[in-house]
Amino acid sequence: MTAMTPGSNLPLHAVRVTVDVAAPVRLDVSGLLLAADGKVRSDADFIFYNQPAGPGVSYRSGGGSAPDSITVDTSAVPPGIERIVVTASPDAAGQSFQGVEPTATVRDADGGAVIATFTPPRLGTETALVVVEVYLRGGAWKVRAVGQGYANGLAGIATDFGVSVDEEPAAPAPAPVPAAVHTPPPSPAAAAAFPPPQAPPAAPPAPPAPGAGKINLDKGRVSLQKNQTVSLVKGGRPLLSQVKMGLGWEPAFGGRDIDLDASVIAYGPQRNHIDSCYFGKLSILNGAIKHSGDNLTGEGAGDDEVIVVDLGRIPAEATGLVFTVNSFSGQKFTEVAKAYCRLIDAASGEELVRFDLTGAEPQTGVMMAKLIKQFSGEWEMTAIGDFVKSRTVRGMVKPAAQAL
Repeated sequence: MTAMTPGSNLPLHAVRVTVDVAAPVRLDVSGLLLAADGKVRSDADFIFYNQPAGPGVSYRSGGGSAPDSITVDTSAVPPGIERIVVTASPDAAGQSFQGVEPTATVRDADGGAVIATFTPPRLGTETALVVVEVYLRGGAWKVRAVGQGYANGLAGIATDFGVSVDEEPAAPAPAPVPAAVHTPPPSPAAAAAFPPPQAPPAAPPAPPAPGAGKINLDKGRVSLQKNQTVSLVKGGRPLLSQVKMGLGWEPAFGGRDIDLDASVIAYGPQRNHIDSCYFGKLSILNGAIKHSGDNLTGEGAGDDEVIVVDLGRIPAEATGLVFTVNSFSGQKFTEVAKAYCRLIDAASGEELVRFDLTGAEPQTGVMMAKLIKQFSGEWEMTAIGDFVKSRTVRGMVKPAAQAL
């Protein structure tokens, strides 16, 4: 059995696999069959409790005492279908994943053997989640851990993948309906995304707030708070050019010069340590990541140390980067002021994302931010701001892996 991390994948040797999604609360689990364009062919490709069977994919309810599951028979998936995504959302209306830790278990549907498990990290206000995907690559089926959240519920997922979830317009005042007239039920997809209320609402529901979901770069510079994430996508396209991660700090008021060391640690999809870039090793991953060199004082305005990352040249085996700062001399971060990190477009010099460290602890290391490559190819930046007892980058490797 393998414990997967976001973006990691495994080959599937079983023809039929079942994905159970369990959580402390009851979840609605569904599966969507996606073609090469990343969309369903029709609402018939949306498999859930009201439409439990489709071509090669089926849904099973756990009845509240066991997890709901999606089973994929890869031998029966129609030609042209390249991915089956498994989604989940809390059953209670409006409930988010804050404090709820769902876990997907991938099993051999016939023998029952567990193939892999995946628990998406650091969930918050998301009300729906793409958990894993079963996908076809080079004629072979694989499973990938995803963990992509949506703030606008199942409707957000459905819209992204082309399911029809438009609500009917508000009806006029009810009138007697002749017995011979039959009113057709809503489509299964619409029923899943917008369950009908017990009584007619007084007014039509408000549409989702514009811009709900993940933050991207379309509106310009993004200022992150701790644990917030921004997708490095602008105008619908992933940012795959050179970026600079600038890290800066100042001695606390009246304090002496402080020598901090900025580093970046590269990991593979299993949180395996690949390499570290720091003042003693200024280039890694065949030059895709380069360090500007050591700053010994922290004095002066602007970035104290800069790490250049060529996102388009990062090798496929490197899926996670964690940016850290350490005090080799042993001074604590309570002696540091105005610590920050910022992501800059290397070509234009435009600041894209900024995270200001607002708190401090008497420790000698801090994990500032991470960049994670998503299954769809774009990178996401998440502010971390967690302190660690370590004076060197070597001591940051294990805690940074746990932060991915």
